[in-house]
Amino acid sequence: MASAVEYLAKNFSLDTFKKSKDLKNRIWFTLVILIVYRLGTFIPLPNINPAVISEFTRNHASGLFGVLDMFSGGAMGRMTVFSLNIMPYISASIIVQLMTSMSPQLEALKKEGHSGQQKLNQYTRYGAVALALAQGYGIAIGLERMVGQSGGAVIDPGWLFRFTTMTSLTGGTLFIMWLGEQITKRGLGNGSSMIIYAGIVANLPAALFNTFAMGKEGALSMMALVFLLVMVLGVILFIVYMEKAIRKVPILYPKRQVMGGGAIQQQSTHLPLKINSANVIPPIFASSILLLPMTIAGFADLNPDSWFGKFSRILSHGQPLYMILFSACIIFFAFFYTAIMFNPKETADNLKKAGSFIPGIRPGDATAEYIESVLDRLTLVGALYLCCICLIPEILLSKVSLPFYFGGTSLLIVVNVSIDTITQFQSHLMAQEYDKLFKKNRIKGLFG
Repeated sequence: MASAVEYLAKNFSLDTFKKSKDLKNRIWFTLVILIVYRLGTFIPLPNINPAVISEFTRNHASGLFGVLDMFSGGAMGRMTVFSLNIMPYISASIIVQLMTSMSPQLEALKKEGHSGQQKLNQYTRYGAVALALAQGYGIAIGLERMVGQSGGAVIDPGWLFRFTTMTSLTGGTLFIMWLGEQITKRGLGNGSSMIIYAGIVANLPAALFNTFAMGKEGALSMMALVFLLVMVLGVILFIVYMEKAIRKVPILYPKRQVMGGGAIQQQSTHLPLKINSANVIPPIFASSILLLPMTIAGFADLNPDSWFGKFSRILSHGQPLYMILFSACIIFFAFFYTAIMFNPKETADNLKKAGSFIPGIRPGDATAEYIESVLDRLTLVGALYLCCICLIPEILLSKVSLPFYFGGTSLLIVVNVSIDTITQFQSHLMAQEYDKLFKKNRIKGLFG
């Protein structure tokens, strides 16, 4: 093992990447798919008035509409066929995961292996279609009610427009799902994450340009620009540190007898538990829920002096109630999603079957309780970290009305996807070097 590590450290270089044809093909394939996705974000829905859509986007950039527009790479603001992006699929996958933990039948499917996972994926696709159709109908109704200075947002409203909008948006979501699956299979990185990542990164140059334009026009001082740059760099470094942090739970394997009367010495390893197991799910769900009243008020064109209009203003960015509820939702979803994704009882049973144990902890239920207690403490730290990352930029940016792209949620997504992609990049290179090492040892064995 030591010789293998020494070999990899010696030969792991830039030349390895240059010689890796498979990895270069994966990178080029991913780039082509993302270009296709970006082109689709500029294909408008039929029968709409772009001037009214642009006016609505400017007036509602601070609500859920602005968040969805950020995640869709500007497609929602232009009201294109990719407006829903991959969000219905992500929502459906979370619902299926939740139902898996509640339904014994679905949980049994999950334990069946590859065939069961295929069935669950199929249920997720069906759910994504249903959600896309429902959201498409809601968007069609909202567009028909949308009125701007140059008239209505829909040129010819009616059931034909609603049908074409529903089918166009659902078709766009299904096509994006297919693009994401192709990236996962043949490209580099997780397809769904890469789609959202591409949407956010694509609009970062425009956000930077508008920010520096505000400084040039005097709306933002030079000191504020420097502070913004330092804040963004500090948030990125903090995210990288926390996302790479893990808690290593020690695990021991007992001595085993082998043929010939010998014995293998007791081996030790560890169970890695991430501080932030829920990743970016809690901030996304919390933002969507809390910004929903403002979006409903905007689409429905309600009276600002009504109780619902006042309530939506209380939940706007920078307001104390918004910050409190935002923190509470992040903490709730952090524990909720971690409980769905990680089962301490199942982990303890697997350790017991393998004959391994945690030092000082009895196998079985005691191990499950210990892992659960460690995971609860880590999740609490991770939830507080997410609150810190998301709230501090929200408070600062609300004072100067800067874009969502500099907020904690967007930076969290960008940094997380970048880390995962780099990790996969290194894994492919490392796998290639292992293959070379095994081939070299096999040849030596044949002729040595």
